Amino acid sequence: MALSLRSVSSDEFDLVRHIQVEPEQVLFSGTVRQAFDKNEDGVDFHAVLMGSTPVGFFKIDRHIGFAHGPTKTHIQDQPPREDLGLRSFMIDRRSQRMGYASQALHSLPKYLHQHYQDRTGLALLVDLQNLGAIRLYRNAGFVPSALPQPGGLFGPQQVMRLSFQACR
Repeated sequence: MALSLRSVSSDEFDLVRHIQVEPEQVLFSGTVRQAFDKNEDGVDFHAVLMGSTPVGFFKIDRHIGFAHGPTKTHIQDQPPREDLGLRSFMIDRRSQRMGYASQALHSLPKYLHQHYQDRTGLALLVDLQNLGAIRLYRNAGFVPSALPQPGGLFGPQQVMRLSFQACR
């Protein structure tokens, strides 16, 4: 079976409702239920599938709300406005440690470039104490910004960016 990514409409909660991360991971990613309950303008849902079974979930923020919103905290190393924001990236706890997260992240540039052709890259914020996620994102080609950013729920965060340059 091959891993694939697909968009999920706001009325397809049942498709991904079973996806749950470990309790300590919820602090960083939130839950699928929270994502669907929060009506966020400019945010699209996507699933990670192994064959036809959803094993992961993530949100794409077309407005990179964490960096550019008018009421958001100023971030020193802001990604370009042409970037998308990756949020709530999660792999179901029963499917973790199988390489799905890594495969999904490596598939993201081509997949997102096909769906958001006017965008140049992908940016995210990751808590500095979430060492596993930082390692995962670095291995997938995300480049950290020069300076950690204050103001995360658990302390400083790192902006990381992945360019779609190779997809053009």
